[in-house]
Amino acid sequence: MTLQVELVELGTPDDLAREASLRFVETAQAAIAAHGAFSVALSGGSTPRAMYTRLAARPLRDRLDWSRVQVFFSDERFVPPDSPESNFHTAKVNLFDHVPIPEEHIHAYKTVDVSPEEAALQYEQRIQRVLKAEVEGVPNFDLILLGMGPDGHTASLFPDTEALRVQDRFVAANHVPKLDAWRLTFTYPMINAGRIVMFLVQGDDKKERVREVLGGASPLPAAGVQPSDGRLVWLLDAAASAEFDADQRGIQIAISDPLPHE
Repeated sequence: MTLQVELVELGTPDDLAREASLRFVETAQAAIAAHGAFSVALSGGSTPRAMYTRLAARPLRDRLDWSRVQVFFSDERFVPPDSPESNFHTAKVNLFDHVPIPEEHIHAYKTVDVSPEEAALQYEQRIQRVLKAEVEGVPNFDLILLGMGPDGHTASLFPDTEALRVQDRFVAANHVPKLDAWRLTFTYPMINAGRIVMFLVQGDDKKERVREVLGGASPLPAAGVQPSDGRLVWLLDAAASAEFDADQRGIQIAISDPLPHE
């Protein structure tokens, strides 16, 4: 099966943040119109921060019914929720504190007084409960946001780690030896069930990894993101954009124009 990829090449990191925030709102509005709610999994790292700032400000803040938004995280560091390293903390100070989203609609991983394995299981159960997934079914997020590291990792699926091979769980505790740290992460079955999966990638330290992943047949973790029935979108700033061979192995890329400015 050929993987269909929508690619949007942007100029600056600010252009990428603008595009990501506009697509966030557009996707949320469509989901709310279709089934009354919008479920999103936010990504970690520094790239989403500028998107959060745009979503937290007018006019975009006022275009969403935040009472219908359910927010989760595609991965998290195993640190307290008030740690500067916490993905939840970054989203809280840059987004949640500035929009009228109900507190009970913000779903952070539990990372205190619990083991990584227990935290992963509890989060999986919460996702199933909130998204009303069948016991044997994979929950379908309306939007899953992802980044990619210079080593090709995405979410907290790092090269040569155990979570890459997990097929019977939706959320996994993943020990990352090179960081000597535990991470909590969506697994491939969860990510690939997303209705829209969107990468936000910026910086020239990602360019070669972008070339590898979108060039086809790559062993990098990011290449394992292949939604079964959903859309896969890559937003790249100019520094991360790369040229590809005309005959990508198993990948068909359609280049889209950015959305009109808000």
